[in-house]
Amino acid sequence: MAWIAVPLLVILAALGLPLFVVLGAAGLIASWRVELDPAILIVELDRIASSPNLIAIPLFTFAGVVLARGGSAQRLIRFFDTAMGWLPGGLCTVTLTVCAFFTAFSGASGVTILALGGMLCPMLSQAGYRERFVCGLLTSSGSLGILFPPSLAVLVYGIVAGVSIDQLYLAGIVPGMVLLLMLIGFSSNAGLRIHATHPAFDWRAIAQATRLALWDLLLPFGIALGIFGGFVTVGEVAACTAAYVLILETVIHRSIDLRRQFLPLVQEASLLVGSLLIILGAAIGLTNLLIDAEVPTRLLGWVEGHVHSPLHFLLLLNAFLILVGAVMDIFSALMVVVPLLLPLAKHFGIDPVHLGIIILANLEIGYNTPPVGINLFIASQRFQKPVLHLFLYSLPFVAIMFVWLALVTYVPMLSLWWR
Repeated sequence: MAWIAVPLLVILAALGLPLFVVLGAAGLIASWRVELDPAILIVELDRIASSPNLIAIPLFTFAGVVLARGGSAQRLIRFFDTAMGWLPGGLCTVTLTVCAFFTAFSGASGVTILALGGMLCPMLSQAGYRERFVCGLLTSSGSLGILFPPSLAVLVYGIVAGVSIDQLYLAGIVPGMVLLLMLIGFSSNAGLRIHATHPAFDWRAIAQATRLALWDLLLPFGIALGIFGGFVTVGEVAACTAAYVLILETVIHRSIDLRRQFLPLVQEASLLVGSLLIILGAAIGLTNLLIDAEVPTRLLGWVEGHVHSPLHFLLLLNAFLILVGAVMDIFSALMVVVPLLLPLAKHFGIDPVHLGIIILANLEIGYNTPPVGINLFIASQRFQKPVLHLFLYSLPFVAIMFVWLALVTYVPMLSLWWR
């Protein structure tokens, strides 16, 4: 029966069955196959639930929802457009910078493309950029800030791997900035080639836009200061962030009326958090079975017999993670593969913090690769373009990401610069 059930699950997943259902069913089938009590599938949830950092996930998610609904995107676009848009190719810099900011807060859930795509797409088109370039830029930008604080993906990796989240956020800053600068350089050069139009430099416009966006711009610096300065824990900074954005949008800008909009905001954030927790629960159960079946030990034995250098291991690791990122969402992938990869990386002397950045970099690329690249599907819905076309439009940006992945993988100092 298992030989029938597994191919059936694969077919149903390809047809759109939710991934948490696939993972949960796979765990139940595996437990039945080895005659174990299915209760083992949820034992590990107790450890995850007791993690002091878990509370940060709903709080940061709520903060991202409030910012998106309160008009922060418009204020930031206006600020960066006046501050950088007058430069040749400056509108691309604006696009990439704002997308990185929103991805860090939205958890790469697609909110970036949905919230910013409608505003940035006509701006880029009016400046003279071709539709192919615009769609590729906006699609690939949807996961750009995944390494920056307060990224939920970094939080999840830290919880699963038992690694300091403060250290992970520090490790992600330089690699994240390197990718941002690489994409800015490529996009700005494209703007120069087509002689894209840009607004004139205007001090008054910059001052006015700065006044409106000042409190939004201070937020990431406050988070970084709180975490890296050791003043607050990750959970505490998440609570402060949620309170800050509520005051920002209800008192300072008055763009949100709590009496009418608080419950809808909580509902939207709860749906995002609930879907994430369901995925984590199903993935944890399957991972428990894999560990009980000694799959990590068997993998280590195979690797010891066939892989003889860290370089060879890292090549295989990247190839494996690219495949994982192409068929799984980032949170399911983290829950399933991290416990399997940690002992292998330890065997080859790879720092778990560096390993985390490698894994996240691979999965970031997976957002733009079929068949399950979430950026492609959300952009297809937003721009009314076929998924395959958007993938082809994104290829130049994905190629740059692969070059960046090689740098992140084989130059550990990019991630461990702070040690």
